[in-house]
Amino acid sequence: MKEYIRNRVHELYWKNDINCARTALICLGELLGTAIEPQTLLSAAGLHGAGGYRAQCGIVEGSLMFMGIYLHVLGRTDHEIVAACHDFAAAFDRTFGSLRCLELRPTGFSENDPPHMCEQLTCDGIGFAYQFILDLQNAAG
Repeated sequence: MKEYIRNRVHELYWKNDINCARTALICLGELLGTAIEPQTLLSAAGLHGAGGYRAQCGIVEGSLMFMGIYLHVLGRTDHEIVAACHDFAAAFDRTFGSLRCLELRPTGFSENDPPHMCEQLTCDGIGFAYQFILDLQNAAG
């Protein structure tokens, strides 16, 4: 699973040049066998730190969007989905130290940055989200 994520993130970043939120949506959808509608992917175009503003991390945003889709498919209620998203955000914050791109990517976004400097964080974040979702499924029975 880790190698799949690493290879897929690398491909999506370097061949397709898409952001972390779209990458999270695509990878989680593939890992969990859930189709992501093209319009959903289009809606995530600016979700990399709120369009580079360095607000909420796009890895978090893409993962939360995916959880909403996936958990609805599993028949979870809106209340259950909101609770799961809350728990995910708290767990991500504990694990990575923040939900904010400003803190996760402290140098910000500039033309001097190396391309795709969040690649490893994206791999780690998607792996974390994947395991979190699997744990949710297992807890539900």
